[in-house]
Amino acid sequence: MDDTDGYFGESVAARYDESSAGMFAPDAVDPVVGFLTELAGDGRALELGVGTGRVALPLARRGVAVHGVDMSRAMVARLRAKPGGDAIGVTIGDFATAKVDGTFSVAYLVFNTIMNLTTQEAQVACFRNVADHLEPGGTFVIEVGIPDLRRLPPGQNAVPFHTSPTRWSFDLYDVATQAMSSNYVEVVDGRGSYWSVPFRYVWPAELDLMAQLAGLRLRERWDGWTRKPFTSESERHVSVWEKPDSDDEQQQRIRQRTGAG
Repeated sequence: MDDTDGYFGESVAARYDESSAGMFAPDAVDPVVGFLTELAGDGRALELGVGTGRVALPLARRGVAVHGVDMSRAMVARLRAKPGGDAIGVTIGDFATAKVDGTFSVAYLVFNTIMNLTTQEAQVACFRNVADHLEPGGTFVIEVGIPDLRRLPPGQNAVPFHTSPTRWSFDLYDVATQAMSSNYVEVVDGRGSYWSVPFRYVWPAELDLMAQLAGLRLRERWDGWTRKPFTSESERHVSVWEKPDSDDEQQQRIRQRTGAG
C-alpha cells in the first residue's frame, strides 16, 4: 500500500480504467449522470472519491460544476490527463473529513465507495461532513451493494465473485465486526500477484441512522440508477437523503417543543 495514496496508488491507478472497463461503458455511466444532473439542477456537485473521473467528467459535460475529493494523487493524475480534467476542481484528502469551499446542491458516493471508510465512526463522520457542505434542500446520494451474507453457510467466510484459469477474486467477511476485504489473485506469465483492499460493509437501515445523526432524512431509495423498486432481493441500492431547508427545520423545532406529531 502507498502511504500517500492509500490502497489506490500508482500501480492500481495505472490499470484502474482498464480493469473496470464495464463501469465506464455508456450504459453504466449515462443513468448515473442523468440521475445526478436532475438532482444538481443549477447548483454544484461534490463527488467523494472522484478517482479518474468516471462520473465527474460526463457530469461536467452536462453543464454541472463538479468538485471532487480524493486521497489518491495517482488516481487524480489520470483524471487531469483526460479531456476536460483540468476543469474539475479536486481537494486531496480523506472525504470523511476534508473541507471544500462553498456549498453544493448534491453530493455523491458511487460504486461502493462508502465502504472504503473502514470504521463506523468514519462513515458517520462522512455523513456529517456532507451535511455541512450541502445547501438547504440539497441531497446526498450513495450507491452501494447489499452485503452478500446469504451466500455464507456456517463456518465459511469467503464469497468468490470471479474465477478463471489465471484470476481469482473473492470477498472475505467478518460478520462480528462488519469488516470485509476484496482479494485478487492473478497469474501472468507464470508469476502470481496478490492484492487486497479492506472495507466495512453497511446496511441500508444503518445508513439511514447515520443520515439522521447528521440531520438528513431519507427521500428515496431504489434498486439502481434507473429507479427500479428496491426490494428484499435487491443486490444494491441507490439512496437519496436530503438536508431540510430552513422552513422545514423551523417547523420541526416547533413540533418538538409543542409535542405535536
